[in-house]
Amino acid sequence: MLKTMAFHDAEVELAHRSALRSIARVVEDTAVPTARELALAGIAKQLRRGPAVVLTGAGVSTDSGIPDYRGPQGSLSRHRPMTYQEFRYDPVASHRYWARSFVGWRVMNQAQPNRTHHALVELERAGLINGVITQNVDGLHKLAGTHTLVALHGDMETVMCLECGNIEDRNEFDVRLNDLNPGYVESLLVSADMVNPDGDVTLDDSAVERFHMAGCTRCGSKLLKPDVVYFGESVPHKRKADAYSLLDAASSLLVAGSSLAVMSGMRFVLEARKQDKPVAIINGGPGRADTRADILWRTQVGTAFDALLDELDLS
Repeated sequence: MLKTMAFHDAEVELAHRSALRSIARVVEDTAVPTARELALAGIAKQLRRGPAVVLTGAGVSTDSGIPDYRGPQGSLSRHRPMTYQEFRYDPVASHRYWARSFVGWRVMNQAQPNRTHHALVELERAGLINGVITQNVDGLHKLAGTHTLVALHGDMETVMCLECGNIEDRNEFDVRLNDLNPGYVESLLVSADMVNPDGDVTLDDSAVERFHMAGCTRCGSKLLKPDVVYFGESVPHKRKADAYSLLDAASSLLVAGSSLAVMSGMRFVLEARKQDKPVAIINGGPGRADTRADILWRTQVGTAFDALLDELDLS
């Protein structure tokens, strides 16, 4: 686990500590779940009433072999994500991230969409949802074929230079890293269940030390970052605006596989309630917005969407 570091800038320190609180937030049971049959019928009715917008979290991708954050087997039990402030201002921390990500990304890059991703494509094609807002960075909604998609926290497809702004395709960047680190991955024993939702794996210090980092192809800086939003970093304005546009155009909000522990997701529930739009939640564990939901279906996400497709005659 990363140690908390001290920053020279007070604003940076404040943002870092806020990010740590967000990571450490414990979500407890606060509401009684809706009975299965009532939840199934209610969500089906909600979808038939007009297109809903769907907000997805890490629980949607667990059937693809990518662990969630706060579930019983979630990655937070063994790993704390790096904050943006650590990544940006501590070269040792960013080097550690890239060593871990170099190994973890190739495992995540092999993950395939599961039945929930495909179910959401079917619901979109049937006109029952108007799009998906995802907090995930694994790219699986896009791979499954979702047409209208807002990747709120970005994705792993590109790498940006924080010094000059240059953007590089992740596959090309990986080729350069591989050239600098021949045999590195093969020397480590890594399984799919070791990969965290943010695409890295835990490595010991000796493995991190022998990793060689590549520099920016334009300016040579090693301050490169995947195009994803870290804890302690703001969601880009355009992504937020695009997501709010989907919610504004929808008749309701359906949350799937998210505890909504962070405000970047929770804000859409608050906005839906402000607009007096129904909110339904499908999730395997407790969530921060459970008391604000009209329907709270406590179940595995894949099982729920299988049932929904049957109920809606789409299977």
